[in-house]
Amino acid sequence: MTLLCALFLFAAEEVVLRTGFRLPADRHEVAGENLVLHTANGTVEIPRSSVASIERVETAPAPAPPMTVPTPPIKAPEAPKGPKEHLRDAADLTGLPPEILLSIARIESAFQTNARSPKGAIGVMQLMPGTAKALNVDPNDTKENIEGGARLLRDLLLKYENYPDQVYRALSAYNAGPGAVQKYNGIPPYRETQAYVEKVLNEYHRLKTQKPISR
Repeated sequence: MTLLCALFLFAAEEVVLRTGFRLPADRHEVAGENLVLHTANGTVEIPRSSVASIERVETAPAPAPPMTVPTPPIKAPEAPKGPKEHLRDAADLTGLPPEILLSIARIESAFQTNARSPKGAIGVMQLMPGTAKALNVDPNDTKENIEGGARLLRDLLLKYENYPDQVYRALSAYNAGPGAVQKYNGIPPYRETQAYVEKVLNEYHRLKTQKPISR
């Protein structure tokens, strides 16, 4: 071996001295009669004659970082829908303009879920218990109450679709019942019903002249 460094690279190792001491090293180089030990703190040079043996120390590979599964963001619970949102949903469901349902709800109950009429009509669009039962809805549940009222209005509009005063008849029947409309062949001569139809249509036209209703 020449005096130039002959480089031998090993994994982590221990140099066992003849005295019994052990010197840990990352690797070593043979440099003539000496051994150069490379450690984490630098280099150490010792006579080769003082070395009894060099033992390779198997080092376990660094553990891979634990695999993390991304946690989906926690969504804040959605706020319950209010009557106006349910009215717009019901309009989508029945194909009716949202303005007509909003108008009826304003005149019927002012959007109040706990409204009760002297005759026993319940909730936002004021369903009578018998009407709610026929529609198979719970009148005390705001969503079902509104969907039932929307279906009732749609059915009345279809019932009178061949009449020139279709909307007037449908609103009159919503307020006073189809029997009264049939009896008088149009808007019945009830002051309450006539005022009701006028108020609903005035509110409807007011909403239609405003900017489009956003959801």
